[in-house]
Amino acid sequence: MQSGNIKEHALKAIKEHPQVFESLAEYDRTRKLQRTVYKERATFTIDANILRKFRAYAKEHGMDMSKIVEKQIKQVLGLK
Repeated sequence: MQSGNIKEHALKAIKEHPQVFESLAEYDRTRKLQRTVYKERATFTIDANILRKFRAYAKEHGMDMSKIVEKQIKQVLGLK
C-alpha cells in the first residue's frame, strides 16, 4: 500500500469514527481507556402482533432484534 493511500484511509477512519481517536487521545493523557461505543436501552410501544412476528422472524433467522432495529434506524437516518 502506498503512503498516500494509507493517509487517505487514516483520514477516512478519523472522519467516520472520531470517538475512537478521541478515546486514544484521552488514553494518552490519562492512561485510562474509555469505552468508545455506548449502547442505551430504549422503550418503544408497538403493535403486539407485529412484535410477535418480529420475535419469530429474528429467532428463525438467528438474528438479534436490537441489531435489526438499529440497522433500520440507521437506514432511515441515512447513516452507514
